[in-house]
Amino acid sequence: MSLLKSVATFGGLTFISRITGFLRDMILANCLGAGMIADAFVVAFKLPNLFRSLFAEGAFTSAFVPLFSQKLVADGKKKSIFFAAQAIAVLVVIVGLFVLLFELLMPYVVTVLAPGFHSDEGKLELATELCRITFPFLLLISIVSFQGGILNSFEKFAAPAMAPIILNLTMIFSAFVFVPFMPSAAHGIALGITVAGVLEVLWLYAALKRIDVTIHPYIHIGKIMQNPEIRTLFKRIAPGVVGAGIYQINMAVDTILVSLVGTGAISWLYYANRLQQLPLGVVGAAISVALLPILSKCLKAGEIEEAKKTQDKAVEYGLLMSFPAAVLLIVLAEPIVTLLFQHGRFLPSDASRTAWAVIAYSIGLPCYVMTKALMPNFFARGDTVTPVKYSAVVFVTNFVFNVVLMQYFGHVGIAMATTIAAFVSLGQYVIGLKKRGYWHIGRPLVVKILKIALISAIMGGCVWAADYGLKMYFAVYLVHKICLLAELCVLGVFALAIFMISAKILHVINFCEILNMVRRKHGKEA
Repeated sequence: MSLLKSVATFGGLTFISRITGFLRDMILANCLGAGMIADAFVVAFKLPNLFRSLFAEGAFTSAFVPLFSQKLVADGKKKSIFFAAQAIAVLVVIVGLFVLLFELLMPYVVTVLAPGFHSDEGKLELATELCRITFPFLLLISIVSFQGGILNSFEKFAAPAMAPIILNLTMIFSAFVFVPFMPSAAHGIALGITVAGVLEVLWLYAALKRIDVTIHPYIHIGKIMQNPEIRTLFKRIAPGVVGAGIYQINMAVDTILVSLVGTGAISWLYYANRLQQLPLGVVGAAISVALLPILSKCLKAGEIEEAKKTQDKAVEYGLLMSFPAAVLLIVLAEPIVTLLFQHGRFLPSDASRTAWAVIAYSIGLPCYVMTKALMPNFFARGDTVTPVKYSAVVFVTNFVFNVVLMQYFGHVGIAMATTIAAFVSLGQYVIGLKKRGYWHIGRPLVVKILKIALISAIMGGCVWAADYGLKMYFAVYLVHKICLLAELCVLGVFALAIFMISAKILHVINFCEILNMVRRKHGKEA
């Protein structure tokens, strides 16, 4: 499967998951607002996700997928699956003990994570209850990520990309099914998170069965650790754990600091980050997930030039979609936030504060996506140490700018610090890959990037002018949600037309390549 087709498959389904995620967040905003209950719920929702990059998508998967992909080529399916069964046994034991320990120590964990909650009576206790309900999701999502890694190695991207849709839909249904029987809306939706984890595990289990892959339980942990391949896996995981640990500390510091800003700040940043996650998840995660097994196989086969070309394409595709997305989020931040979240207990003042955070996050969006595209180049070579060093620099950068900027800009300063750290992270990867001879930005790619930036700026200017004109003539009508939705739809179509025309004129997009891929797909289906 080509990189473009893999990214399109994973990215398309991820886009659907993000849309259902917005529906979920609209219900959360309506039920919880942006006050004490919402802040407590956001911390409970974030806590298991803080450790996902430690046990799930990050350290474990980044080390496991290249080894499994290469073993699949070298030793065949049967031996690879046995290796996977041993690896997941160790994962379940480690994560299971970790979850149990945190459940016992949860009051202290929440106190450290959100010290600002002490200022509101009952807020700390509520957050502790909710965290205990949601934290088992960590074990379940770790298993899901492991299952997804196996499917990705077989170039089956659809089922893993659909798993987050299950989480979103379950949380939506929980607002109607569980909430009436729970002490609060937050308790009911928190229960839905853990139930969703169970459903995701079952979904990917069925997907593995369809390709004749069954992971049988393997309980002899002592024998497993005698396997040299498992030891190699954990040698590669160890630096990743340190790097992910730095990342988690970074995220935890953000949460600690924003809890000190005041009530509502955690919620404003959460909703702003959710908007940024749409293009980041659709583009950045899709490229990262699709690229890792492809690069691993190219390097295993000694196809160095092919690996470099694939890396160029990954960067190009990432920027082609993230640049215009960032520009539109900056230009249309307030109407988008108003349309999606300003319902029920989520007030206009909350929408305004969230919109400013969206703008601050969006400036760094192309950097996030490009870093996601470059990171697999290290993991595919078994180098998990270098990303750790980069993570340490990013952590220091983020912390320093957090402390400085939050004093002047509050929650927006924390978003600005994240964006600055993203620029630093990207610089490290570009310089590091070039220094090691793994990859460098050639002249043709530089020209392509400049063209993408130019047409994105043209599109942004045209959309801003159109939005300003609509507000001048239809200001009274645009306060209504239906009219606001119509406005954003018109501006979206207008933006797409401007971008596509500009891309065609400057030869940025190869429409023939896209049409050929579509024709091949329809030809196979026929």
